[in-house]
Amino acid sequence: MDKQKEILTTALKLFVDYGFHGTATSKIAKEAGVANGTLFHYYKTKEDLIIALYIDIKLRVAQHIESYRDEHTEYKEHFKKQFIGLMLWSLENDYEFRFIQQFYFSPYASLMDYEEIQKLSKKGCEELEEAMEQNHIKKQPIDYLIAIVNNYVFGIQQYLRQSKLTPEEKKEVIYNSYETLWIMIH
Repeated sequence: MDKQKEILTTALKLFVDYGFHGTATSKIAKEAGVANGTLFHYYKTKEDLIIALYIDIKLRVAQHIESYRDEHTEYKEHFKKQFIGLMLWSLENDYEFRFIQQFYFSPYASLMDYEEIQKLSKKGCEELEEAMEQNHIKKQPIDYLIAIVNNYVFGIQQYLRQSKLTPEEKKEVIYNSYETLWIMIH
């Protein structure tokens, strides 16, 4: 694994385990097996590292969700496939999902350039806008709709993480939770 990837992998684990403020860059560098200068060569500040890690994970999530794109089915079924795909991904990638959640509710989210945020979620926003135009879902501000979906997903994932459910029971919760989300946005 190259040094930059090792820094990101180590930072992910430490940020989730100890929080943004509880994780020193020197600890990340040490555990990644690189010098402090190497870390700062790639990321000028701790904030740059946090934002770069967020972007890296969000791009991977977007690719994963995109793999569930099916334009040949009705919108409700298409949205369901993407929702379930995201939720199953969250179970398989717990640290990445927890980092996204941690970032979303942190001051670091406001440090991101608005255009960068738009690029990360452009396809999803366009798809939601098209669904509203075609009356598949309620017409409402896109940022409000995204907040509803994000917080619902965060809540389900939190419940699944803390529950004593078997993997099969967790999947059942995911499949059943889709209908509630659909009612909220439809």
